[in-house]
Amino acid sequence: MMTGMLNEVQILSEHQQRVWSVAWNPSGTLLASCSSDKTIRVWGKEGEKWVCKTVLQDSHTRTIRRVAWSPCGNFLASCSFDATTCIWDKRGGEFECTATLEGHENEIKCVTFAPSGNLLATCSRDKSVWIWEVDQDHEDYECASVLSVHTQDVKQVVWHPNKELLASASYDNTIKIFIEDDDDWICVSTLEGHESTVWSLSFDKTGDRLASCSDDRTIKIWKQYQPDNQQGILTVGNHPTWKCVCTLSGYHSRPIYSLHWCKLTGLLATASGDDCLRIFKEDTSVHDASNEPAFQLVASQNKSHNEDVNCVAWNPKIPGLLASCSDDCEIKLWNLNDG
Repeated sequence: MMTGMLNEVQILSEHQQRVWSVAWNPSGTLLASCSSDKTIRVWGKEGEKWVCKTVLQDSHTRTIRRVAWSPCGNFLASCSFDATTCIWDKRGGEFECTATLEGHENEIKCVTFAPSGNLLATCSRDKSVWIWEVDQDHEDYECASVLSVHTQDVKQVVWHPNKELLASASYDNTIKIFIEDDDDWICVSTLEGHESTVWSLSFDKTGDRLASCSDDRTIKIWKQYQPDNQQGILTVGNHPTWKCVCTLSGYHSRPIYSLHWCKLTGLLATASGDDCLRIFKEDTSVHDASNEPAFQLVASQNKSHNEDVNCVAWNPKIPGLLASCSDDCEIKLWNLNDG
C-alpha cells in the first residue's frame, strides 16, 4: 500500500544532452551532474531555488559517465568514455582539474572514493576494476591493483560504508566483492542470481546488506553472513558469505538502471528505462525481518521523466530529498512526503 508521494521540487535543465549521473556532496549542499555534452555542472541553493554554480568542461573529450565526491567534499572525480578519470580540487575556491588518471583501455563507467578518502576505484568496458591509492596532499594517485575477474563490461563499483571492501556490478550478470589481502586486492565472493546485466549497487547504512538492480527488471537484497553464523549459512575460510534474502519484481516494466539506499531513512529508490521512479520501505513487522526481509512500495512516480531515468541519489542530510536524471537532458529534484 502506497503511503507516500513524490512531489516535484524543481527541474534543472541546462545540460544539452542526456544526463548520466547525479551526486550530492557529503554536506548535501551541492549537487554535481554529468552528461554526454562533456560537461559537469555543480548546483547549489540560492534562496529557495537550486542554480548552476559552476560548469566544468574541456577536461574530457567524450561523454562523462559518472561523478563522485570525496568524503571530505574538497574533491570531485569524473570518469569518461574517453578512458580517463579527472580529479577536480576546490580547495582554492574554484574547481581545478589537478590530476588525470589513465590506464583503462576504453570507456570508464564508474568512479568512487572509499570512505577513508585514501582509495579510489574505477571500472570500465575493458572488464577491469582499478583501485588507486590517493595522496591528496601531493595530488598523487597511484594504481594499487588491476582486477580482471569479470568477463564483461563492469557497470558500477561501490564501497562499503565503513570498511575497505568494494563491490562491482557487471554485464556478465554477477556482482563481485573485493578486499585487500597482504598488500593486494582479491575477489572473495561472486554473487549470482540476476539473469541479465547488473546495473547498480547500494549498501545499506550498516554495510551488512547490499541492494542490486538489473536488466532483468528485479531488485535483489543480499545479506552478509559471517563465519559460524547462527543460521548455518556455509562460509569459506574467514570470509563472509553473501546470500540473496529478498527479490522484488513486477515494479518496473523495463531495465532498472539505478538504485540508492538512503542512509538516513532506510528508503530504497529505483530508476528505470520505463521512465518511472519507485520508493520502497522495509516492512519490519515480518516474522524474520533479518533473514527474510520484506519491502513495500510506498511511493511511485510514473513518467517522472520523458525518457530513461539513469540515476537516483538521496540527499545525505535532508531526509526525503531525491535527485534524478534522464536521457531527456533534465535533472529533477523531488521531495518524498512519507504519509
